[in-house]
Amino acid sequence: MAVNLLLGLQWGDEGKGKIVDVLTSNYDIIARFQGGPNAGHTLIFDGQKHVLHTIPSGIFHKNAINLVGNGVVIDPVIFNKELENLANYNLDFKSKLLISRKAHLILPTHRLLDAASETSKGKAKIGSTLKGIGPTYMDKTGRNGMRVGDLELDNWKEIYQTLTNKHLKMLQFFDVEIQYDLNELEIEFFNAIKVLKELTFIDSEEYLSNALKNNKTILAEGAQGSLLDVDFGTYPFVTSSTTTAAGACTGLGVAPNKIGDVFGIFKAYTTRVGSGPFPTELFDEDGKEMARIGNEFGATTGRPRRCGWLDLVALKYAVEINGVTQLMMMKGDVLSGFKTLKACTSYNYKGTEINHFPYNIEEHNVTPIYTEFKGWKEDLTSMTSAETLPKELNDYIKFIEAFVEVPVKIVSVGPDRKQTILR
Repeated sequence: MAVNLLLGLQWGDEGKGKIVDVLTSNYDIIARFQGGPNAGHTLIFDGQKHVLHTIPSGIFHKNAINLVGNGVVIDPVIFNKELENLANYNLDFKSKLLISRKAHLILPTHRLLDAASETSKGKAKIGSTLKGIGPTYMDKTGRNGMRVGDLELDNWKEIYQTLTNKHLKMLQFFDVEIQYDLNELEIEFFNAIKVLKELTFIDSEEYLSNALKNNKTILAEGAQGSLLDVDFGTYPFVTSSTTTAAGACTGLGVAPNKIGDVFGIFKAYTTRVGSGPFPTELFDEDGKEMARIGNEFGATTGRPRRCGWLDLVALKYAVEINGVTQLMMMKGDVLSGFKTLKACTSYNYKGTEINHFPYNIEEHNVTPIYTEFKGWKEDLTSMTSAETLPKELNDYIKFIEAFVEVPVKIVSVGPDRKQTILR
């Protein structure tokens, strides 16, 4: 058996949570492999909206095991709030929600460091969600971090205090004014730790290895998007983890030759939250209309998302670095009513037309070159089969498939799990 992998191909917010929820009935195990509570995976079914930040998106399927892998960073406070929000759904967290002992913990002072670092940058800030993600990964790579497995040790509070003391000294370096009450933050943190310790901690790499040997089906769930990858994204305006397919291997302890299909999710247009370059960004009425119809606000922060036409140069880049085998197009319904659609098919890069994603896509270097498509007026939200989709949409999809050389197997025509068309 192989591990299938699902990840975003843009700057996050592609709709991964919905598709994981749709696909979960085909899998025994759903495993998150990177990121932290900066993720916001939205699921809508039975008239209810759910937003998950750390817990895998298969949690509502009673037959699925949901695993938080070693590559994830966990804020016990936010994790506890997620559990509280799910309390009315009679979910068996003890047996259906497993946590890797090697996952790192976000401490209250990690969040303070995040805020101080971002404040100190002034206008050059990167658009952090201020969840403490970056500082936690810094401690991980700096070999100072605190892990879930440490909570099983008798001296875990000493480990916590040593790291906290280090952080308090680091805060002085930034020389900025941030308001906080550490005592209050710690009360909330330690209460959340008690809840976390009631869950099941596992050696997840061994667990998944045994699962594969026993022919269990596994779907690895990514967070954020490929263009936010710490190596291959639009650095430094990126997240702090490996959001590409390689992150599933390091974030779960799965060997590369155990990866099967790679499902890549993208919007029919492009969005971005926070700072950073965005070649196809729109500042006109089309961009405002996309944001309005698509309800483009961050599921984690509530920040408005910047909107623009589909960037096929960036999409093909993401397809190639991830080895994507199947595509899933989200929010096709948002584009209904646009008379003309555009897709970026090459860049004018410093005066030369190029077809690849270059080192720097800042606006003074890159201007998008577009191909235009005829739009459609039909409302897609009640459509249930590929045969009923407008010809113009099918033409748009076929062009995308030919450009990136990967088939589009799913078209989402609305936020509900039922509004999903298989091709």
